[in-house]
Amino acid sequence: MGTARLGPAERSTALEQMAAQELDLVVIGGGIVGAGVALDAATRGLSVGLLEARDFASGTSSRSSKLIHGGLRYLEQLNFDLVREALQERALLLQRIAPHLVRPVPFLFPLTHLGWERPYVGAGLVMYDSLGFSFGFTRGVPGHRHLSRTRALRLAPALRRTAFSGAVQYWDAQVDDARYVMTVLRTAATYGAHVASRAQVVGFLREGERVTGVRVRDLETGTERQVRARQVVNATGVWTDDIQELVGGRGQIHVRASKGVHLVVPRDRIHSLTGIILRTEKSVLFVIPWGRHWIIGTTDTRWNLDRAHPAASRSDIDYVLEHVNQVLSVPLTRDDVEGVYAGLRPLLAGESEETSKLSREHVVAHPVPGLVMIAGGKYTTYRVMARDAVDAVAHGLDQRVPPSCTDRIPLAGAEGYQALWNSRQRLAQASGLHVARIEHLLQRYGSMIDEVLTLIERDPSLACPLSGADDHLRAEVVYAATHEGARHLNDVLARRTHISIETFHRGLAVAEEVAELMAGPLSWDAEQVKREVEYYTKRIEAERLSQEQDTDHEADAIRLGAPEIVPVATPDPV
Repeated sequence: MGTARLGPAERSTALEQMAAQELDLVVIGGGIVGAGVALDAATRGLSVGLLEARDFASGTSSRSSKLIHGGLRYLEQLNFDLVREALQERALLLQRIAPHLVRPVPFLFPLTHLGWERPYVGAGLVMYDSLGFSFGFTRGVPGHRHLSRTRALRLAPALRRTAFSGAVQYWDAQVDDARYVMTVLRTAATYGAHVASRAQVVGFLREGERVTGVRVRDLETGTERQVRARQVVNATGVWTDDIQELVGGRGQIHVRASKGVHLVVPRDRIHSLTGIILRTEKSVLFVIPWGRHWIIGTTDTRWNLDRAHPAASRSDIDYVLEHVNQVLSVPLTRDDVEGVYAGLRPLLAGESEETSKLSREHVVAHPVPGLVMIAGGKYTTYRVMARDAVDAVAHGLDQRVPPSCTDRIPLAGAEGYQALWNSRQRLAQASGLHVARIEHLLQRYGSMIDEVLTLIERDPSLACPLSGADDHLRAEVVYAATHEGARHLNDVLARRTHISIETFHRGLAVAEEVAELMAGPLSWDAEQVKREVEYYTKRIEAERLSQEQDTDHEADAIRLGAPEIVPVATPDPV
């Protein structure tokens, strides 16, 4: 069974098929939870449609810390069940579901208090390691180890000697969050799900009290359709309350948004062989290895402004720099920052005013007949959230629905990945690419690498790297448009790749080249190419200017100055 494509023709077909039949389930939201729900339902034999108003993973699911972890700090809150569940999911993702996308990453925890801190942290990590064992699996990562200050400095020479007395090293895992969502969606489509981005739910279909489907506006053409379904799942994260208002009134789940800001700096700015985790007065700060870069974050502040484009202010950036510089021998400055991104955590609103203390556990509710809502949770436990949501859907259907099997379903690209990785030298010789390029492609596409190599075989110019962002080949841009549902320039620069945060020019130096490469598969004329580049340029200018503002309100107002791109209404090719 070949992996489904999500190109322009497939999008048109998906929208037509959703409108032509009554589905068992339609999912609203194309982030990690919505993608997980679509996959879980499709692999149980249900007919499924998924609708995303913007690009897949364009909200929280592309702006995370990019970690698959158990939540070490939840141990301090004695939330052992949440940690155990997350660590079991981590083992599953590393070893069975997505070994090509999820990989181990080490962290150094510098100790700053003599006496009590080492046994306290050590005891926590003993528990963290032991909770990571699950039935049929090892942890998938090494256990923790204690280090003297001298040994810690060998691993992380960037640390200031006087800032700590010793350290403990432990392991977690990391993932390209947006790429993972795309892979879950392609896997769901392979099992029969109909998937479409830029398709906004603007209302619900009702029979009395019961929800019987949704009204959808195709944002690419302006046309509206009705999609009938026996059950609807709202998996829209920080937009949960908005969707509830379309049904009428506030529901059983209330979600509050918490802003997390991350900085991206070049790898040579911090001399270390390991990630670093630091305590702050509110939460923790991670210094995360990320290819040729470091990701440093995050903040945790309440956000009630624009949710589509949360803005990072100067204050956010200074906060992160100030805290990381407390332990670095050579401080970072704003000039070292290549990229900045802000994401919103969907927290279940409770009594606490402190966003870092609100619940990360998920809740499933059935506010009205025919509608299931899921919210809360964390990226690592998306599969469990999806399973629970589809269990609720199954309860609302009058047929017998099999139990979830996604714990045994490898994602697209996972099957055969290890064998290809072992054969990467041979692949390099056969393709004419350097082995480092083959490794890069394998860690992004897994066994789907042959689809990318086929594009290069047909057009050898696609084997060249992008000029100005040479981590990526030109073929990857074409592949994003033909196979991965990229509709606009921003989709490729911000999510199919992360060029927008991994280069000092933030993608501007390659915008025209990337738009020209997308033009063929997406049938753009010269005018559309020009509009895509202009929109992207305005977006980057607005982001940069917003990051010079002192307050959230000032940053938000400026970021909103960049308009959303509105395509010329031309139908997709079929």
